[in-house]
Amino acid sequence: WRGHEGAPYSTLVPSDEVTINYRHGLPVITLMLPTRSERCQFTVKPVVTTVGAFLQDVQREDKGIERAEVFATDGNKVSDATLMEVLLMSDFKLVINNRAYSVSPPVKEKLSSEHATEMEDIKSLVHRLFVALHLEDHQIRKERELLQKLDYLKGELLPLEQMKTRIMDSADAKTSRLLWVGLALMSTQGGALAWLTWWVYSWDIMEPVTYFITYGSAMAFYAYFVLTKQDYIYPQAKDRQFLHYFYRKSKKQRFNVERYNKLKDDLAEAEESLRRLRQPLHLRLPIQEINDKD
Repeated sequence: WRGHEGAPYSTLVPSDEVTINYRHGLPVITLMLPTRSERCQFTVKPVVTTVGAFLQDVQREDKGIERAEVFATDGNKVSDATLMEVLLMSDFKLVINNRAYSVSPPVKEKLSSEHATEMEDIKSLVHRLFVALHLEDHQIRKERELLQKLDYLKGELLPLEQMKTRIMDSADAKTSRLLWVGLALMSTQGGALAWLTWWVYSWDIMEPVTYFITYGSAMAFYAYFVLTKQDYIYPQAKDRQFLHYFYRKSKKQRFNVERYNKLKDDLAEAEESLRRLRQPLHLRLPIQEINDKD
């Protein structure tokens, strides 16, 4: 027999070293404590007790136990979150320090279908009561973790937000200047055409000039569409130019846009998780009523 890391255990102990009996409907696991050299019984509540909780009880009983794990018969490690009820359905290996105990749980008597349904209902009720009794502690612990995460994310975002504000102000100023320059150039062009039409040349001469200027403008707008795959709409063109200035300024000042966006997403996710966690605590309502209020 080898562990999940491939290292052989020094001893594979027969199954009679670890016995499982049922008393008053609850499994009682009896095993020899390696350091204290005495047998100890552990009464398990299979519906609510996990493998990890059982192993912690064993280690608390014998402080000399440095390692306690459970493996399936195929050598795969059993998760600590697995319920003891599931574990006791088949044979398994209990590893304490360097000794592996082969355990064969007794086969429970088959219940009638009516009795089995009643037992399943009782198990479901017990599980829901256990969750309800421990839910508030879990929520308080989870709320504390989320608040710590929010403080960390806000601390990381604060300098980035300040840098982003400066970059956005600079990009907005440049975009505004570009718009005013465009207006000035169009005004100059209109004034020059009027001056050439009425004071220097006649309309007969200037008409083809204005035609080619209009045709050239149409070609410029079409070229914009070919390059950007967007129509030349003034608000969209302004936003595009703003983003161009923003990313160019960000690159110069080494502002990591991807990291900023990731932190913002994590912050929004944490705030939403905290809101959903606090809502049933404050309202004390069932989930369905909470959803109706949303």
